[in-house]
Amino acid sequence: MSIVVVGSINMDLVVRVKRHPVPGETLLGSDYETHHGGKGANQAVAAARMLARPMPTKSASPGPAPGVRMIGRVGQDEFGQQLRNALKREGINVSATLPIAAPTGVAFIAIDEEGQNTIIVSPGANHRLRPEHLSPAEFEGAQVVVLQLEIPLETVRRAAELGRQAGAQVILNAAPAQKLPDKLLHHIDILVVNEIEALGLSGVLPNSPEIALEVAQLLAKKVPTVIITLGEQGAVWVSPEGQGHQPVPEVEVVDATGAGDAFIGALATALCEGMSLAQAVKRGCVAGALATTKTGAQSSLPWREEVYAQLES
Repeated sequence: MSIVVVGSINMDLVVRVKRHPVPGETLLGSDYETHHGGKGANQAVAAARMLARPMPTKSASPGPAPGVRMIGRVGQDEFGQQLRNALKREGINVSATLPIAAPTGVAFIAIDEEGQNTIIVSPGANHRLRPEHLSPAEFEGAQVVVLQLEIPLETVRRAAELGRQAGAQVILNAAPAQKLPDKLLHHIDILVVNEIEALGLSGVLPNSPEIALEVAQLLAKKVPTVIITLGEQGAVWVSPEGQGHQPVPEVEVVDATGAGDAFIGALATALCEGMSLAQAVKRGCVAGALATTKTGAQSSLPWREEVYAQLES
């Protein structure tokens, strides 16, 4: 089994507020916390935890994550060293995640009392990952390639091309929202977007499963399979094999920061294991819901045993 993730690696600086400020307003928040993040790194960790056996304990480290490779860039600074070492501890291959002379990416995250977040990202070293830095050898044997949009778009396109050439399924989580050229979408097998990202691509806000299915059908004219995540309303999908809506289990939301990345990691591993798209989306929805019950990005990502326990219940 082999999953290659190409994307961002950030240190998240998190502060809690009673509510989000309006433009020009200053609010006092909690003491800030640092969490390992970046959509690329989060999704690599999410996949690794869905493959690792068993869950770690105080006396034992997590099991190996077979075939999860992270390709990215960090700075030659303390944040960069911490983030790279954290990925190693998850059992992720970081031989293609290199420290360079640039600041490590940082995300500034505010979380309100409802658990909803706003995020500002300073890309730093992430935007120094160029197409020419990607080697076909790093994609050999990949079953699934996972991409996001916190690195340069031309690098995403090159990674998608190399993934296709290696015979892998290519998943694009089109976040943060931006216009996507057809020359990139041509190399994508599965497009995953949330409500806001779907709005940006279609001009329609999919604020219900019924509308989301219509939007997914529209987007599926350019990408074979489209998945739209809807938060507490679950997710919908449209593919050549059919379409559907998957609800999520009811949980007490603490912090929604890592939910989308948990969904992607669980989706990718399920597809690697030969599950149908409907089964993979269901596992993704459960993983995403569980991620909202804990704080932080990577720290909130669930382990395989937790997801399967929820599925069985």
